[in-house]
Amino acid sequence: MTETILYDYWRSSASYRLRIALNLAGIAYTAVPVDLVKGEHRSEEHLARNPQGLVPVLEIDGLRLTQSLAMLDYLDQTRGLGLMPADPAGRAQVQALAQVIAVDIHPVCNLKVARHATDLSGGAEGMPGDWMRHFIRPGLQAFETLLAGFEQSPYCCGDAPGLADICLMPQIYNARRWEVDISDLPRLLSVEAACAKHPAFAAAHPDRHAPA
Repeated sequence: MTETILYDYWRSSASYRLRIALNLAGIAYTAVPVDLVKGEHRSEEHLARNPQGLVPVLEIDGLRLTQSLAMLDYLDQTRGLGLMPADPAGRAQVQALAQVIAVDIHPVCNLKVARHATDLSGGAEGMPGDWMRHFIRPGLQAFETLLAGFEQSPYCCGDAPGLADICLMPQIYNARRWEVDISDLPRLLSVEAACAKHPAFAAAHPDRHAPA
């Protein structure tokens, strides 16, 4: 069996998602840091892995995979993680929750996007924090409202963690990092508390992977 390697950055939301999923699957992996702050993602070596110059990149089962949602789907289908319901309606609802974060909030709060916005503003006071808060809070408010469509449970959509939880926890980490007020989002905070107690989530937390 080939070695599983995750090329990641400790604070990358997408990398955080993959660490959680690999932990849930019980897959031992070697983490290879790609320092975004130092620009290592733009190196020829990393661009050969992913022409987009993004993290994470996952090498598993003889494959080299990019894009976190695609990787999560692969792990779900090959390792039977049960990240989404089997029925089409439930599956679509869970995917919608995940995409609120992974498709709508995350891209505009990506490090390179926020840096570009800061440059365009001439380094305006409050940047990039104001930029992050402008997008993160409304996105999480919408997520909270969508959770009302699901029965109250420890996790977003049931008694076991799924795709929505895997996407939510890294975004909550970012919200706290950028001082976004989420104190008025009780369902979200309840899910956060449940996930924080889960070993797969705890072991994936950025604080556990920060450079020495």
